Amino acid sequence: MTAPATGGAAAVRPAPPGPRKSVTGTRVLVAAGFLLPALVLLGALVVYPIGYSVYRSFLDQAGSGFAGLDNYVEIFTDDTILTAVRNNAVWVVVAPTVATALGLIFAVLTERVRWGTAFKLIVFMPMAISMLAAGIIFRLVYEQDPDRGVANAVWVGVHDTFAESAGYPKARPLPVHPLEAAGGGAFVTKEPVRAGTPALLPLIGVAPRDMPEDAEPAKAPPAGGGGVTGTAWLDFTRGGGGRPNSVDAEELGLKGLKVEAVKDGRVVATASASADGTFTLPKEADGALLRLPESNFRERYNGVDWLGPSLVTPAIIGSYVWMWAGFAMVLIAAGLAGLPRELLEAARVDGANEWQVFRRVTVPLLAPVLAVVLVTLMINVLKIFDLVFIIAPGSVQDDANVLALQLYRSSFGTDAHLGVGSAISVLLLLLVIPVMFFNIRRIRKETRR
Repeated sequence: MTAPATGGAAAVRPAPPGPRKSVTGTRVLVAAGFLLPALVLLGALVVYPIGYSVYRSFLDQAGSGFAGLDNYVEIFTDDTILTAVRNNAVWVVVAPTVATALGLIFAVLTERVRWGTAFKLIVFMPMAISMLAAGIIFRLVYEQDPDRGVANAVWVGVHDTFAESAGYPKARPLPVHPLEAAGGGAFVTKEPVRAGTPALLPLIGVAPRDMPEDAEPAKAPPAGGGGVTGTAWLDFTRGGGGRPNSVDAEELGLKGLKVEAVKDGRVVATASASADGTFTLPKEADGALLRLPESNFRERYNGVDWLGPSLVTPAIIGSYVWMWAGFAMVLIAAGLAGLPRELLEAARVDGANEWQVFRRVTVPLLAPVLAVVLVTLMINVLKIFDLVFIIAPGSVQDDANVLALQLYRSSFGTDAHLGVGSAISVLLLLLVIPVMFFNIRRIRKETRR
């Protein structure tokens, strides 16, 4: 007969411990084996370069002596590097803000356009272009010559629409011509003109490309009449054979040339030459000197120096926005598609107009997406290099300089200083860390919701 168990119940022995497992149930050694290649690559490509850059930033140019903080001091005392730091600050503030704002506008507006998808495709298309190709494109866009640069072609076209176009910048008379210099770039006839006697105003020095496209062969002015008539023309025959002070068959009129009749230092009449160079002044011009004012000979308006020292950074930022506004638009449009429409409709029912709905409902709901786009672009512009290196001409690279470009210039070349270059790379890392920390915190908050 079996004895009863002491204590009323049999004691249950615990099972012997098995192999140690991680939280997910995977053996630690197996997990380590899978992670080891990634950890090796991470260490070789990220951890080691960062550690060596920090170490090298404390050495001198040759790398054989300890320099202390001298390389970091040079970053904040060298004018060229300080310009790069200031430009980076401009980039971080302006470029992400403008690109995000444009992306938000495009995303909201394309929801109400029938061909919204096609528009998004066109705006996003620059993202398919490499930075190198975009830099080459915008180097041509910003060309100073309006015949080559699209930006200046448009700018000059708008300017000439609302302002008086330029005349003949290098035109001048010969000593045998009836004109002489009057000071200030103007020319005046040597003798007073008389009604009924044609006035001849020949000039030379006008390049064929500076002649108006609709200029016609010059004609001799008609004699007689109560006023003063005359002809202003280019006294030059291609291939030779022309006679000075004589209107030859192949010579063109100086269309648009302004002529003033001056008596006692006062302008009494004005006229402009027609396509064939002829002009007519009223009878008040009888006995006056004819003056060609300096406005006829000023340099042609050649547009804006987009790649000059003062505008090169904004111009390059414009090319960056052209590329990345589509990226911002796509991300914001994806967030916009997930918004609860009932909230928008409720706001409209309560009497809010579209601007109020956008400002008080749409933008606050899109704040997490806008933060993602803004932080991503800020990290991206901190290491901008390609566009600045390609678009900025060599003469203004110091004015357009950024930290990534200065890192390249300090680390390579005949006068390379790897200590300064490493210090700049450490500075860039320190600038990126706060942005990354903010992004990680934001992601964790979103995960807890």
